[in-house]
Formats: sequence, C-alpha cells, structure tokens
Amino acid sequence: MQAFSFQTVPHLVVERGASAQLGGLLTQRFAATRVCVVTDAFLYRSGLLEPALSSLTSSGLKVLIVDDVQADPPDHVVDAVTARAREFGTDLVVGLGGGSSMDVAKLVAVLLAGRQTLADIYGIDKVLGERLPLVQVPTTAGTGSEVTPVAIVTTGSTTKSGIVSRQLYADMAIVDATLTVGMPRGLTAATGIDAMVHAIEAFTSRHKKNFMSDLLALQALELLSTHLLPACENGHDLQAREAMLLGALLAGQAFANAPVAAVHALAYPLGGRFHLPHGLSNALVLPHVLRFNALTAAALYATLADRLLPGVQGSDGSKAAALIRHLEALIAATGMQTRLRDHGIGADALSQLAADAMLQTRLLGNNPRDVLEADALAIYQAAY
Repeated sequence: MQAFSFQTVPHLVVERGASAQLGGLLTQRFAATRVCVVTDAFLYRSGLLEPALSSLTSSGLKVLIVDDVQADPPDHVVDAVTARAREFGTDLVVGLGGGSSMDVAKLVAVLLAGRQTLADIYGIDKVLGERLPLVQVPTTAGTGSEVTPVAIVTTGSTTKSGIVSRQLYADMAIVDATLTVGMPRGLTAATGIDAMVHAIEAFTSRHKKNFMSDLLALQALELLSTHLLPACENGHDLQAREAMLLGALLAGQAFANAPVAAVHALAYPLGGRFHLPHGLSNALVLPHVLRFNALTAAALYATLADRLLPGVQGSDGSKAAALIRHLEALIAATGMQTRLRDHGIGADALSQLAADAMLQTRLLGNNPRDVLEADALAIYQAAY
C-alpha cells in the first residue's frame, strides 16, 4: 500500500437536534467564555438558529452574533468581522451557516490568535502559529467546510483566493439535519452537486489521493447521488437531509486530503465574474470537464460507475461515458438550467473565463489531465 498522511477534525457530532445543545457541547469541551458566532443575516433573521443561540446564553456564555457574512465573502468583510470579534474579546469562534460563514469563522479564529493579516496567509501553509478554538455547524449539505482546512475569499471584483492550512481544521463539527429542513430545492440541488464534485475530484486527484480518501469519496458519492432527488423533492425528508449532510461531510474529508481540480478551477471564474452560486458553477462545467478528463481517467470513472450504476457493462471508456450521462441526467432532474447561456453568460465572455481559469494553478495541478487555456475554452464552449 502506498504511504499516505490523513488529517481531519478530531471531534464530530452527527445527531438530529444537536445544535440545540450547542452551549452544553461547548462548555463541556472548552474553557472559553466569550463566543463569536459567525453567520449570515438571512439565517439569523429566519429564526432557524434560535435554539442554538439560546443554548449558548443559557449555558452562561457571552455571545457576539456577527451576521455580516455574504456569499463568496470579500476580504473587507473578513477584516470587519475580525475587528468586531477582537473588540468583543472573543475566545472561541463558531461558524454557523453555509460554507461562506464557516470559511469566515476559520479565518477569524486564525487572525485573532496571531499577528498576521489576511493578505499574509493567502496560499498553502502560510498560517503561522495556532488559532482560537473553532467549532463549525453547517446549515447546508455542500461545501464540507466544517471538516476542511480551506477557506476561499473574494479578493477583487472578479477574483478569488484560497487559504489552505492545517490550522483551519476545526476542533469540532456538529452536523444536525434539522438545520437543513425546508431548504429550497434550488439550494439543495446546487449544494448537493458541489458535494458530489468534491467526492469525484478527490477520487481522481493527481496528488495525495489515498486509501482513506478513496473510501470516503466512494461512500460520499453513493449517499449523495441516492438522496439528492428525494431531498430536492421533499424539503422535510429528514432521512434524505441527514444522508446529504453526511455525504457532504465525507466528501469534505476526502478532498481535504486529496484536493479538488479542474471542475473547481473552471467554476471559480463563473462565480467571480458572474456571481453564480458555487454549486451551480460546478454543475455547469462538471460533465464537460469529465469528458475532457476521461482520456486519462477512464479507469477511475469506471470504478465510480460500478459503485453508482450496479450492473453497468463494457470497457472503462463506456463505463465512464455511462457515469457522465448519469450525472447529467441527475443534474437535469433537479431542475437546474444547465447551459452557461441560461444564466446570462454571453459567448463573448468565454475567452476571458478561460484565461481566468488558468490562474487557478493550485487546483489545475491536481487534475488527472493537464489543462491548457485552449482546453478550458473548449470546455466552456461545450457548456455554453
């Protein structure tokens, strides 16, 4: 067996209703007294978080709620949240929301504990020292951010930058399916496809793919593909919701150790330039990237096909083609519009998108097949 290293969050709680016990879970494990909760305004105003927030105060904790987070959080929001948390005297950070809230929580925990600025830590392993205690509570089943050492920040009008460091792993992740009940169909679909992409790209990653990440990716993809449509069709199906959350978590653990690749590299410019949700951006390019990769990754895609499509027959190439058709049909069945032009993207933008994708070297280096700018353009044209 090939040697490998594997890291993940040390304490996972997967339990319906666990978020209502948040205060007790924190006081049992941490000595902190002043908690900064990072979330977004919609969630805070919805009342969904009230049981969790009430449990914090009833446990005797002082609480600062920062609901300034927005999708694809810009750098100035991260700095502003950090300043408020510092003024409060925060000694523990909770990310309570989707991937953006959890990413900001990671960065706040790091920046409060050290002397580095946000600009100092962009890239891989640039964080020095440690961080404040960090707990993540996801309210969507997609990013897997609760178990990854990655945070993504919008750094300009059209660009995003990643921060990857072991310090961004949380101390605890609390996974409670009741927080996702009633999530709209479109958001369920987009986040679910995002999680499936994490599993697929981890399984085919050129670097750091390993025995553990493969097991997690396969199980994640099976859970996600089986329960995506039931979760879309019935927002109150707790079994499907819980399976989606667990699938997203397992996929997060997988890609935290075997990083994602060209699907994400081509998705980021769609979010940066056209502000499309990240999961939707992934869905738009996924089948076309898979077809491009199949020249070199057919055997790996065939293994995925064997898992998702029992009884599939033929060569590796035909199994890979069957997998791609299955994923296309699944995306279409969620009701997503699957062409770039459906989302206001003109043909004249494709060359710039391809140039932007080439800047994602951190991701492209993990792809099973080298991607040139002409290849990226051809993929966008296929998705158009």
